[in-house]
Amino acid sequence: MKLLKGLFCLLGICITFAVSEPIANAKFIIYHQRSSGLIYHRHNMRFLNNRKVHYIHVPKHYHHVKQASNPHSIKATTGRNVSFATRYILPSPGKNGQHWGNPQSIAMTGKKYMYIVYCPTNLHNKGRIVRFNTQRLDQLGARLFPKEVRDAYVKHHGKYNPMQKEIQAAIKVGPLFVTGHGQSLAYNWKNHGMYMWRDKERAPRVPINYWGYIQHINLKKLRPDHAIRFRLSSHGLSVPGGHNLTFDRAGNAYFWTNPGWCAYLFKGKIHHRSVKFRLTKQKLRHQPGTRIQSMAYNPARKRLLLISDASVASFPKDRLDGQGHLTNSCFEWNEFGPKREFEGIAYDGHSGLANLLVNHVPEVLISNRSF
Repeated sequence: MKLLKGLFCLLGICITFAVSEPIANAKFIIYHQRSSGLIYHRHNMRFLNNRKVHYIHVPKHYHHVKQASNPHSIKATTGRNVSFATRYILPSPGKNGQHWGNPQSIAMTGKKYMYIVYCPTNLHNKGRIVRFNTQRLDQLGARLFPKEVRDAYVKHHGKYNPMQKEIQAAIKVGPLFVTGHGQSLAYNWKNHGMYMWRDKERAPRVPINYWGYIQHINLKKLRPDHAIRFRLSSHGLSVPGGHNLTFDRAGNAYFWTNPGWCAYLFKGKIHHRSVKFRLTKQKLRHQPGTRIQSMAYNPARKRLLLISDASVASFPKDRLDGQGHLTNSCFEWNEFGPKREFEGIAYDGHSGLANLLVNHVPEVLISNRSF
């Protein structure tokens, strides 16, 4: 009997336990990870003066486009020669007159589907996922006539026309659920899972507590079916989860934070019932801007992107391996005009073209070259 008790205690140290919590969806399960989800070695950390990257302050007022139904462009004013042009002006209002709210993050699972998280400001910490069939929308000419997508749910003389019905059939609207801030929807190209942080906030950028939650999204129902609850705490460092997330082709997960004096980069794995991240060894002295908006991975160029408003920095993901081998020359940095709110960038996994989600008017723009 003592042997069995000892074995049970030993297993308790090594594995996580599944505990379902009483919430609205009875099938939603939260797995409680007992071990820390963070690996951190304080004495091995070192600063990198990535001076190629410049800090862009968040504007007092974002640029709000006046002609909301017209295609727009966003061009780089510094750095790589790249520009973005309107792909879709997103629907307003949403299905059945719904106020979907601000788009917060974007993810793609290939050339067919694009997923966008919307979080209405009046529904604190709640939102929904809307799926767009990009193949069908492009076949319907949505890129040539972006106004058609924007007005997909606007009735004319009390009814929808045939084109609107075709566009609506290419859009699937998910139910409301607890999203938190909603900036972290990401697709794992290795296991084909969709994940996001459940980063509930007391106020903007003020987390409710120091528990981290990673939610797995059911892509058919467009809502989470399970989550992992854990601590990111090690050797005196505690991180209240993340607000952004991306994956590379090998299934490695990444996010970045700003503790107040630099940028921290985290790399790890998300399993079915557990997570493990390590704080990579190099702290970046320069981050691209005031707001940490998102993180992305370009599989064509094998580069990770740190995204702030109208400012994007990138570097080769392999340079984070081991002790970290990033140098200033590894970095690329772009500043863009006008000053619109950059919510996220997603890739279809093949072309290397960036799909940029912006607010004020909500739309998705696509780059003219691999970025």
